[in-house]
Amino acid sequence: MVCMGNICRSPMAEGMLRKALQEAGLDRDVEVDSAGTHAYHVGSPPDPRAQEAVRQRGVDISNLRGRQVADADFERFDYILVMDGDNYDQLVRRAPARHHGKIRRLLSFSAKYPDRDVVDPYYGGPKGFEENLDMIEDAVRSLIREIVGAPHEKKEKNRPGS
Repeated sequence: MVCMGNICRSPMAEGMLRKALQEAGLDRDVEVDSAGTHAYHVGSPPDPRAQEAVRQRGVDISNLRGRQVADADFERFDYILVMDGDNYDQLVRRAPARHHGKIRRLLSFSAKYPDRDVVDPYYGGPKGFEENLDMIEDAVRSLIREIVGAPHEKKEKNRPGS
């Protein structure tokens, strides 16, 4: 999961995906991580408003720490899911062409919001975090269905996120 600073949207998405994977019995088979395209908040915990919003949905992300996307992530993960078009464009410019197909907008999995971005709630109020989570939850449900239906070798792990 990738956003700009890795303290709001992508850690919320990481937490919600981890919860959905656990509920689906896939948490031991799928590796999930989040990162930012910028290094603004490397080492920082998620924004307190993001932590509170996901906590109200039964998820604890307080142990996560911001990190920046690493070149190795393009090899390591099968899915690199971005929150918006700006982050998508940055990663496509940065990634080797053979990995471009891994980079997708998270909401491309959403039934309700397929043509939208998960807008950065950092400068807004709590409502923005709640709206983001509604979008993220919808997309994660479809992502789980794709992972379950996606062919993969038993030895290999499908690895959403980054």
